[in-house]
Amino acid sequence: MTRHRVVIIGGGFGGLYAAQALRRSPVDITIIDKRNFHLFQPLLYQVATGGLSPGDIASPIRAALRNQSNAEVLLGEVRDIDPNARTVALQSGRLVPYDSLIVATGATHSYFGNPQWEQFAPGLKTLEDATEMRRRMLYAFEAAEMEPDAALRRQWLRFVIVGAGPTGVELAGAIGEIANKTLREEFRRIRPEEAEILLLDAGDRVLSVYPAELSASAEKSLIKLSVRTRTKVKVTAIDADGVSVETPTGPEHIPAKTVFWAAGVQASPIGRLLAERTGVALDRAGRVLVNSDLTVASHPGIFAVGDLAAITQDGKPVPGVAPAAMQMGQYAARAITARAQNKPAPAPFRYWDKGSLAVIGRASAVADFGSVRFTGLMAWLAWLFIHLMYIVGFQNRVLVFIQWAFHYFTFNRGARLITGSR
Repeated sequence: MTRHRVVIIGGGFGGLYAAQALRRSPVDITIIDKRNFHLFQPLLYQVATGGLSPGDIASPIRAALRNQSNAEVLLGEVRDIDPNARTVALQSGRLVPYDSLIVATGATHSYFGNPQWEQFAPGLKTLEDATEMRRRMLYAFEAAEMEPDAALRRQWLRFVIVGAGPTGVELAGAIGEIANKTLREEFRRIRPEEAEILLLDAGDRVLSVYPAELSASAEKSLIKLSVRTRTKVKVTAIDADGVSVETPTGPEHIPAKTVFWAAGVQASPIGRLLAERTGVALDRAGRVLVNSDLTVASHPGIFAVGDLAAITQDGKPVPGVAPAAMQMGQYAARAITARAQNKPAPAPFRYWDKGSLAVIGRASAVADFGSVRFTGLMAWLAWLFIHLMYIVGFQNRVLVFIQWAFHYFTFNRGARLITGSR
């Protein structure tokens, strides 16, 4: 008897947790990814700001599934999906057959119809994005050190971050720490602590998804790190000379040599491919509208999970965060296991919101666990513990813990390397 064949596209949180949840199921698993590693995206900003090295937050998918005999890993990029023949075609020409398909390809940046902005304001979704941000940030201080013109020197020392959600806040806080602590006394012609860090958002407050009191606390912590927040400003253009914005008082241009993007995301292009092949609808961000069991309409053998899936719960969309992707992957695994064993399907998917955390800087964070909310050192310690717990690979957990401890006592960031080319 042929075993149930499960193909998983994407080795992120949704895909990897689905594969691991199927380890004791009577199925054969093929996980396909164009990268050979699982990336712990919540800590990408620390790579971007020199706190961690890329290898600290990435773990080979093969290593994560080393002891799972029913799983194989294919390094490849998906070219097509045929829901009638139940095959996945790779760019190499190989066809991979499936009985159940889990699509977990995540999301990428959204520049709201202005893709030309990306060359001037990189986002933060991949290791390449993080190392490019790190290069631009560190080079800005070096360029300022060599710049004789005072006006241009100020532009090199001005950092603009677009988007005041968790990623934007974490980036701004980290750059503030670097300027005020890490780089102090390392330059001779500039004072890094005089760097101007601007955090822009079109909303009326930072961390708008958090309760107002936590947003206010986060803003106070950012001010201590010399971060200036500007809300109710809409970006209208980005180029090599800076950012143009529309403010309540009119248009304005902010001269800056370094701009980072943390304002929006959209689903991966696989979402559009899935829509073309199955007829499923997409939302405005390109995410697949799934049924309550995470399957695609009229195709019960295809599941979409993580940032690729759009599903509402109690009238609100399930957020595109790592815990949601993990839970979706595990749910899809349970549903497939029940199907393979001819057992009743599980109840509809429900996301268990365990709370939200955002770190601002050293011993400073905000935590929202529903009825329990707190800030400061305890929130920071909770953030550290939870992130360490979810990093894939024991070795990576140990390395990250050591790096964090060293940074806490010395303020040093050991991965301050300028790599790549301008």
